[in-house]
Amino acid sequence: MRLPSNRQCVMEGDGKKMDQAPPVRNPFVHVLKFTPLEKAKIALMTVTLFPIRLLIAAFMMLLAWPFAFIASVGRSETTVEPQCLWRRLVDIILRIIMRVMWFAGGFHWMTVKGRRALPTEAPILTLAPHSSYFDAIPVTMTMSSIVMKAESKDIPLWGTLIKYIRPVFVSRSDQDSRKKTVEEIKRRARSGGEWPQIMIFPEGTCTNRSCLITFKPGAFIPAVPVQPVVIRYPNKLDSITWTWQGPGAFQILWLTLCQLHNEFVIEFLPIYTPSEEEKKNPALFAINVRRIMAKALGVPITDYSFEDCQLAMAEGQLRLPVDTCLLEFAKLVRRLGLKPQNSEKVLQEYGNRARKLEGQKLGLEGFAHFLDVPVSDMLRDMFGLFDEHEDNRMDIREYVIALSVVCRPAKTLETMKLAFKMFEAEEDGAITESELAVILKTALGVSHISVSHLFTAIDVDDTGKITFDKFRNFVEHHQDFADDYLYTENTDLHSAPYNDHQTQPSLSTLKVKGAAATSKTANGICPEFSDHDGTIDGLKKHN
Repeated sequence: MRLPSNRQCVMEGDGKKMDQAPPVRNPFVHVLKFTPLEKAKIALMTVTLFPIRLLIAAFMMLLAWPFAFIASVGRSETTVEPQCLWRRLVDIILRIIMRVMWFAGGFHWMTVKGRRALPTEAPILTLAPHSSYFDAIPVTMTMSSIVMKAESKDIPLWGTLIKYIRPVFVSRSDQDSRKKTVEEIKRRARSGGEWPQIMIFPEGTCTNRSCLITFKPGAFIPAVPVQPVVIRYPNKLDSITWTWQGPGAFQILWLTLCQLHNEFVIEFLPIYTPSEEEKKNPALFAINVRRIMAKALGVPITDYSFEDCQLAMAEGQLRLPVDTCLLEFAKLVRRLGLKPQNSEKVLQEYGNRARKLEGQKLGLEGFAHFLDVPVSDMLRDMFGLFDEHEDNRMDIREYVIALSVVCRPAKTLETMKLAFKMFEAEEDGAITESELAVILKTALGVSHISVSHLFTAIDVDDTGKITFDKFRNFVEHHQDFADDYLYTENTDLHSAPYNDHQTQPSLSTLKVKGAAATSKTANGICPEFSDHDGTIDGLKKHN
């Protein structure tokens, strides 16, 4: 697979064309590289500045607690009490305490551009890009409400501070939680400024700020004016970003507190008032606001979404490289509506049809006929991913493999089994080294991969062919086969390191065992996620 050099312009929800190319960087990956000087500096700061800053920050949190507790006593969750003098005084004190905490963390001065709108002018603030827990800085600056899990209010110390800003709580135990949350946001947004402004990160997850991914519609459903707010961290060393692949939570905190100074810039853009069409179509409203924010930031927009981090969160034996094409493929699958409801059945049907073609290459028309969809610009973009030689031909078996990865991210062996079935010779059920290379490069979403070392290790009898049974047995006995046989031979397959959202793989998670296969897996693609409870099979969502 490869990203074509000349993509067709695809249409956004409002019918306007997107002329931005997909981002070069995977938005869910953050790789930090240090020079020897930077390493020496971090080592020095670790034993000098870091412990002092950490203690001051912790003390400021403790100091803020009694004030937040007093101000929260007797508060109703459904009505707003008058902002009397003593509550305003507490609000000022808490802002000062939080500012001291950030100052101690190296955020000595913060640049504020533009004017923050009043709650009566724009009841909702939409912030992007969302890249770290340091994005709490705007919350403490404005004391705006946010959307949080109901369980957060029961956390000692932290829960009291959270309750002070009157968040919209989402209950994980309530099946109607989403609907109630949207209704509560609507109620507050249409209160005429009685409630504090609601601050929402519409991306719904953390990225590396290389682009703006799809905005979720929650902030735009109330159909009220919103104020777009963009945030930047223009530091030489990006120790702030905390996304799905890269440094973990504590490492980010440690590296940030080890910097002499950390820059933060927040810009309040002009209020965006939705048109009548946008009021009826929250998705269109979100698209247009995102376009304005991307222009202000000078970054591209992309239709990648939180769902795509299923592919970006490579936590096992076939960890996806940073520059994988599968994110672009997944985006096109979603936009074309090609992800089947009954994926197992459809994939088997596709596999049987592809096998009958016996490697025959298809043109764009043949590709459209195979999928039973009309030819379109988006389909041309997808076709271009597989037209590696730019001869207007593609191998449909590669499409089936890529679709299997997207539809069954927790079932790598099932994908490999399907691939072997499409490529194997009828007389012996085996494949050659070149065919294994095609399978693995497609499963990883790259344009080239060498498998000589791996193939030789599996083909111990030197027959020049391997079966799926041989491949499976080899994987069972060599849990780190990708590290030992693929990544060492293909040094350009850069994959990000594990962070503390992830766990190291085990053999038991690689095997497909019914429902257990959708839990934490070592397949190189992350497990299926559950939208309703904010977790990904035990992995916490960022937002």
